Amino acid sequence: MTEVMQRIWSYFWLPETKYVIAAVVTLALLSLRLLPKERRRVGGTVAAFGLCLCGQLFGALLEALDYSRLAVMVHEIFVIGSGMALFRLVAIFVFRVILPRFGMVVVRIAEDIIVLVVYAVFIMGRLHIVGFDPSSLLTTSAVITAVLAFSMQDTLGNLLAGVALQLDNSLRTGDWIRIDDITGRVAQIRWRQTTIRTRNGDVVVIPNSQLMRGKFIVFGRTDITLWPWRRWVWFNVTYESSPTLVIQKIEATISSAEIPNVAREPRPTCVLMEFGPGYGRYALRYWMLDPQPDDPTDSTVRVHIFAALKRAGMQLAVPEQSLHITKENEAYRESLHRREIERRMVDLRKLELFAGLQEEELRTISERMVHAPFACGDVIFHQGDAPHWLYLLAAGEAEVWMDFADHSKRLFRTIHAGGTFGEKGVLTGEARRASVIARTDVVCYRLDQATVEEVIRSRPEIAEAVAEILARREAEMDAFIRQFSNASSDQAVSQPKAGMLAMIKNFLGL
Repeated sequence: MTEVMQRIWSYFWLPETKYVIAAVVTLALLSLRLLPKERRRVGGTVAAFGLCLCGQLFGALLEALDYSRLAVMVHEIFVIGSGMALFRLVAIFVFRVILPRFGMVVVRIAEDIIVLVVYAVFIMGRLHIVGFDPSSLLTTSAVITAVLAFSMQDTLGNLLAGVALQLDNSLRTGDWIRIDDITGRVAQIRWRQTTIRTRNGDVVVIPNSQLMRGKFIVFGRTDITLWPWRRWVWFNVTYESSPTLVIQKIEATISSAEIPNVAREPRPTCVLMEFGPGYGRYALRYWMLDPQPDDPTDSTVRVHIFAALKRAGMQLAVPEQSLHITKENEAYRESLHRREIERRMVDLRKLELFAGLQEEELRTISERMVHAPFACGDVIFHQGDAPHWLYLLAAGEAEVWMDFADHSKRLFRTIHAGGTFGEKGVLTGEARRASVIARTDVVCYRLDQATVEEVIRSRPEIAEAVAEILARREAEMDAFIRQFSNASSDQAVSQPKAGMLAMIKNFLGL
């Protein structure tokens, strides 16, 4: 019995066996630690290697029992299997650990081809060692290959197309593509098919040969950060609005607004595409940075377009209807209008700027207030703009930002619902000293310069109360500016009440 065990061990434990086992254990431990996502693949390979060792031990047992011919066959089969397991672990470690550290990424299909070539060379070499002539195998395999190629044309076409797609770098995992009516991200490129995951979570499997024969559009790649995708947002505006003004207003709004996922460059453009029945059909073309949130970004852009058109008094086109208006409806609308005016007057009385106005003056202002909504991120006005409007913030929040000589931009204050801004420019003609940006979706009412001037001219003593308020706000702004500029503390640029009152009177000609 002892002699049999010795024969088994001597036939099983070859001089190179310990080195092979040591290499497999080392590569497996390193791969498991450095590549947690490959644990299942590494574990399966190690298990296969263990089975091959058991198979070699079984071959050694057959040799000890004098089944030499069968023993050689079994032993070589499992030696080849263990060698392939070792080469697979080497490939995992090289292609997943070593090469990426040097910035080299080999596509999966190319990696598989390299491993297959290594397998083939190893098998031929091993067969030559045991005295088998590989040339006869090659001749036989060539005939088999020809038969298989004829019977599996479609499958081979998919295989070769998959190799070509990855080797010529025309398609990569992670690319955003469109093929026919399917839009999504490439999840995997296999030998036979390419898997695409749509935004809805659907998984679409497309044969590689179909990709090679047809056309597909690549509009985004993960390794190219600046690959903007042009989007079209359509809207209709009635002919009462000048196309030139519509285009200018929309382009200015979208270009200046802080809209996530919308590129600054290339700049958005608005074009009149066609004339419809009672409306002009426009398209806003902008560039999207990330293709994933396409519909939410389009929705945000539409919100800004809607708010811009409302501020400009431009009407979106709707289907025309003929309605019979009765006197009761007219009376009802008049009642709603009166209630709206009364509500505005109540809100105006709460504002410090209008606290000293009389009933009729408040009514005049309420009737001339213009509804002006802004979407979050909209620029209400820029620093340096000419003053045309005084704003009353009815709902939401807005931020006041100041630009400094060193090209920095700092937040001065936040305006809450019930506040006013833009007063000084309307009353003195001075250009805007800061930019105001909508922090949230806001509802504003704005008064034109003519209305404010009319109220103050009718009762000049109002100018004194307004001057006091403006002087105080100017002092706060100048103190903020001095914190971030080189001006000394004694170089006050704000106007006292008397100086502010003189500026108002001079501008209005009082």
